[in-house]
Amino acid sequence: MEALGINLPGLITQIISFLILLFVLSKLLYKPVIKMLDDRAERIKTSLSAAEKAKEDAASSAEKIEKELISARQEGQKIIDQAKEFSEDFKEKERSKALEEIENLIEKSKSDLEKETRVAINELRKNFSALVLEAAEKVVNKEIDEDTHSKLIEKFLKEEVK
Repeated sequence: MEALGINLPGLITQIISFLILLFVLSKLLYKPVIKMLDDRAERIKTSLSAAEKAKEDAASSAEKIEKELISARQEGQKIIDQAKEFSEDFKEKERSKALEEIENLIEKSKSDLEKETRVAINELRKNFSALVLEAAEKVVNKEIDEDTHSKLIEKFLKEEVK
C-alpha cells in the first residue's frame, strides 16, 4: 500500500473520523431539522384549512343573502327595490370582508413560513458552524480562535452560495 502512496493508518483514521462525524451530524442535526420541518408543515396545513373554512363560510353567507332576497321580492316592489340595494351592499361588504380575512390569513401564513424558514436557516448555520469548528479542530489538532472561525465560515458560505 505504501508503494502506491497510501498511508494505511492515516486512511483508517480518516474513515473512522468521517463515520464519527456522520453519526454526530445525523443525531444532532438531521433529526431535529426534519422534526422542525414536519411541525412547520403541519402548522401550514392548519392555516390553509382555516382559510378554506373561511371561504366556505363566505359562500354560506352568500347563500343566506340570496334567500333573503327571494323573501323580500314577495313583499312588494317598493320593498324589493330597497332590499336589493341593501342586500347588494351587504353582500359586497361580506364578500370583501371574507376575501380580506382570507388574504390576511394567507399573508400571515406566508409571513409565518418566512419567519420560520429564516429561523431554521439561522439555526442550521449556527449548528453547522459549531460542527465545522469541531471538525476543523479535530483535523488540524489545534484550537481555532473565534475570529479565524468566523472568517472560515464566511469563506465557506460564500463558496457554497456560488
